[in-house]
Parts: sequence; C-alpha cells; structure tokens
Amino acid sequence: MKRMILITVFVAIFYMSAGCSDRAPDMPELGSVHGTVTLDGKPLSGVSLYFEPEKGRTSMAKANAEGIYEAVYLLDENGVKLGPCNARVEWGIDESGPAIPPQYGTKSKLKLDVKPGDNTFDIDMKSK
Repeated sequence: MKRMILITVFVAIFYMSAGCSDRAPDMPELGSVHGTVTLDGKPLSGVSLYFEPEKGRTSMAKANAEGIYEAVYLLDENGVKLGPCNARVEWGIDESGPAIPPQYGTKSKLKLDVKPGDNTFDIDMKSK
C-alpha cells in the first residue's frame, strides 16, 4: 500500500511540474533582437520590421518615436529564432512616411545571425 501511495505522489508531482511551464514544447530558442532604425541619420518612427528565419515563424517589431524597436516572436514572447534570418523594413497598414529604399524593404539585403542572449541590430538606411 505504501508503495502505491508513493508512486501516486511521484506521478502527481511529475504532472504538476510539467504543467508549470508557460513555454510550448515546440518553442524554438530565441535571442533578444533590438536596435534603432534610421533613414539618412534620422529616427524612423512607426515603421515595422520583420525578421524571417530560414525556417519557422517571422518575428516582428515596430519602431517608437525615437526609432527604437524590440522584436517580438509571440504576443507574450520577445525575440527572434536563433540562426540566420533576413530582415526587412516596411510601413504598416496604418502607418506611412518617407519611401523605404528597396534594398531595405521589398528587395531587402539585410541579414542577421541571431545568437543566444542580446543582439543589437541597428539599421541605418540611406535613401540614395
């Protein structure tokens, strides 16, 4: 009888501890990605940034009034999937401003290799 109670307690503790994590079992490792986006040296407010890994979910960010952004993987999870990714800058549906040069937007050549921990990725776009 003692053995059965001990097994039941062990199983209960196992399931309770497994259920304590808010992180999905298929969640990839993420690195924090943040920085400043500027156009011709001036902060670009309200612009959207997209970080697209070779495989997996795209992370997004939106620059504040000072051009500062932080990438978000999920609503409550900041970061970008580790490894190489392409980055692009675009105006969102409700935002507009100066034209984004194609090499940073629709035909972006921006690349980033996301490492564990903190990654600063400043984007200084030139219009000419």
